[in-house]
Amino acid sequence: MLGTFMASLDSSIVNVSLPTMSREFHARIDDIQWVVTAYMLGFCVFMPLTNWLKDRIGFFRLYLMALIIFTTGSLCCGLSHSLDMLVVSRVLQSFGGGAINPTVLSILSTVFPKEERGKAIGWWGIGALLGPALGPTVGGALTQEFGWPSIFFVNVPVCAITIALSFVFLRFLSKAPKVRSAFDLGGFVSLTVFIVGIQYAIARTERSGAGSWEVIGCEVAALIALILFIRKERKAADPIFNLQLFKNKDFVRTQFLTCIRSAALFGGVFLLPFLYQISLGYSELQSGLLLLPQSVMTAIMTPIAGRMADKFGSRNVLLVAITLIAATTYIFAFFVHGTPIWIIIPVVMARGVGMGMLMTPLTTAMVNSVETSQVTMASSINSLTMQLSASLGIALLAVIHQDIQQKSLSRGAQLSEHLALRGGFLVSASIVVLAFIPAWGLPKKQATPPDGHLKAHLSGSTLSSG
Repeated sequence: MLGTFMASLDSSIVNVSLPTMSREFHARIDDIQWVVTAYMLGFCVFMPLTNWLKDRIGFFRLYLMALIIFTTGSLCCGLSHSLDMLVVSRVLQSFGGGAINPTVLSILSTVFPKEERGKAIGWWGIGALLGPALGPTVGGALTQEFGWPSIFFVNVPVCAITIALSFVFLRFLSKAPKVRSAFDLGGFVSLTVFIVGIQYAIARTERSGAGSWEVIGCEVAALIALILFIRKERKAADPIFNLQLFKNKDFVRTQFLTCIRSAALFGGVFLLPFLYQISLGYSELQSGLLLLPQSVMTAIMTPIAGRMADKFGSRNVLLVAITLIAATTYIFAFFVHGTPIWIIIPVVMARGVGMGMLMTPLTTAMVNSVETSQVTMASSINSLTMQLSASLGIALLAVIHQDIQQKSLSRGAQLSEHLALRGGFLVSASIVVLAFIPAWGLPKKQATPPDGHLKAHLSGSTLSSG
C-alpha cells in the first residue's frame, strides 16, 4: 500500500506546482509540460520490461529495485536546479514508479489464496485511490509553504520506511524460483523509438514548425519504428504485445475510447492549475483545494459506476460520462477572473462524477471484449494506450496553448493567457465529443463475465485504471 500510495500520489501532486515551476525556470508551457510527459513516457518505455524482470530477478528484488529507483529519482527531482535536470530526474523516477504497481499486483496474487485475494486487493486499492485524491491538495500546500522541491522530497522518508518494512516482511519472496525467459529486444527497441519519436515531434511542432526537417524526421522515424514493431511482434515467439487482439472490434473500440479519454482528460488536468492560478488568481493551496472535490467525486462514483454498468450496460453509462466531461470542459473555457466559487465547485464536482462514471465501465467493457486468457495482455496494452495518449494529449494542448498565446500577445499578457487557456479547453472538449463515436458502437448490454474472468480482471486491470 505504501509503495503504491507514493507512486500514485506522484502522478497527481506535480500538476498544481507547474505554474510555479514555469515562473522559476522562466519556461514556456510547451517546455514545462515535459515535467509531466517525461514521467508518462518513462512509464511507457519501462512497462514492457517489468514482466520479464519479474521472472528474471524475482518479486522481492524487483520491488526493492523499483522503490530505490523511485526514491533516488525523487531526491534528484527535488535537487534539480534547471528544467533539463528536472525532466531527466522525472524519467529516472518513472522507471521506479512504473514498475511498482504491476509488481505489487503480482505479489498479492502470489501471496494470498484465491479466497482472500479480493480482500487484499481491496485494502491495497485504498493506497491507489488516496494518492490521486490527496495529491493536488498536498502538492498545493507543500508548494505554497516550502516551494516546489518539497513535493519530491516528501517521497524520500515514506519510501525509506517502505524499503525497511519490505526487508522485514517481504524477504520470503526472495526464495521464489527465477525463470530465464527470452526478451524481445527488437520489439522493445522499435516500440521505444516510436513512443519517443512521436512525442518529440508533437512537442517541437510549435517551435520548429510542422514542416521542419526536425519534426518530419521524427515522424518518419516513429512511423518506420511502428512498422518494424508490428512486423517483429507478428513473428516473435514471446512478443511484448499480442497484436491479434486488434482483430477484435469491441477491443479496438475500447482502445479508441481510452485514447480519446486520456488525451482529453490528462490534457485538461494539465491546464487546470494554470487556469486557477493565472486566470482566476488563486494560490497554490487554493488551487489544490479546488481540485479536491473532483477527486472525491471520482472516488465515490467509481464503485457506483461499476454497479451501474452491470445493470444498464457499459455503453449507456459511458455515454452519460462523456456528456458530463465534454460539457464541464467546455464550461472551463469561459471561466474568468471573478467567476464565483459557487459556480466553479459544482462544475468541478460534475466533472469528477463524469470521470468516475467513465473509468470503471470503460475497463469493464475492455475486459468483457476479450477471452479470459487474454485479459492480462489486454490490460497491458490498455495501460500503454492510456499513458501514451495522455502524454501526447498534454503535448498537443501545450503546443496549441503556446501558439494562441504568441499570436495574441499584442492584446496584453493577461488576455493572451486567457485566450490560450480557452483554446486549450475548447480543443479538449472537442476531443471528448469524438468519444461518442466508438462508445456508441459498444454492445448495449454485456453479459456478466464468469468467475474466472472476473478474477483475471482483478489481477490485470488495476494497472490500466491507475
